[in-house]
Amino acid sequence: MYNIALHIKLKDWLYILLIGVLFGMFLSWLGYILLEYPWFDGTIFGLLLGFSITLFSLIFISYMNKKVLPKLNKRYWLPISILCSFLSGFLGAHVGVFEAKILHIKLIPAFESEIGLIAIIIGILTYIVGALLYRFVKMRNQKDVIDYEYVQSRLRSLETQLNPHFLFNALNSIAELIHHDKDKAEMAVLKVSSFLRNTMNEKALLCMQDEIRNVKDYVELENIRFSGKIKLHIADDLPNWNIPKFSIQLLVENGIKHGYNPKNELLNIWLYFEEKEKRVVLKNDGNEMKSKKFGIGLNNLNQRIELLCQGKIEIKNLQEPTFYIYIGACHENINC
Repeated sequence: MYNIALHIKLKDWLYILLIGVLFGMFLSWLGYILLEYPWFDGTIFGLLLGFSITLFSLIFISYMNKKVLPKLNKRYWLPISILCSFLSGFLGAHVGVFEAKILHIKLIPAFESEIGLIAIIIGILTYIVGALLYRFVKMRNQKDVIDYEYVQSRLRSLETQLNPHFLFNALNSIAELIHHDKDKAEMAVLKVSSFLRNTMNEKALLCMQDEIRNVKDYVELENIRFSGKIKLHIADDLPNWNIPKFSIQLLVENGIKHGYNPKNELLNIWLYFEEKEKRVVLKNDGNEMKSKKFGIGLNNLNQRIELLCQGKIEIKNLQEPTFYIYIGACHENINC
């Protein structure tokens, strides 16, 4: 990640520019009023002065932070920062006065006779203001980093709670299958290997195509145990969405766990997508659900969807178990 002590966002500079221009304008306007000079000239001169100083600050400090300081020992950061901040005010004052003269703006006499001394004072003031802004930006960046790490730790914690029972069941089924069909047992081991490889993928989001591939692998593994009685029906047209890893797989797993009835010939699971509402619909024809209350697994999944995509899970129908996954604006790197 970026160095939090040096990173200043574009939005920060826009705020600094606005503050600098307004501060220069009101301070100059007040000075002109007190000295009984035209307030309009004071307002325009303040705008020019504030804009010039902020512009020099942007040029000097941005270049320093990106090109100079990262290559130097931190012991040199403070003196170089002081120099750049001072030069921003010093040169900005000279340029502001020069622009005012070009525009024939009436200046306070001191700005013409003592411009060198005034520019030095403005340079010192610019450094003081810059030091305060630096503290603010650093604290804000530190908070951003802490928030980011907190979200990442929560995601890692939630992902480690993915239900491992299907793996134990699959391995037991493979052990039995070895005695009856070695080729199928070998194929099942490869499926388990592929599935485990995906669980170790550090990306929090997957393309819909990859998530569906995980779902199909999972159902094939479960069908070893259930003798092919799980039928997965997936809509042909997959949307070009990104989705939290294993979100659909966990709902399919939940449907098999709670919906499968040995007395029924099949458990059908339907998966389709509603583009307009940007939601995934998953339903099955298994046992009725008793409550809309989430268990640990669904609650963890709901938290991951909320953190990563500003979305949610909703149980729509208890009699014919139906789940909605609402996909909002996702904000992680995509594994595509």
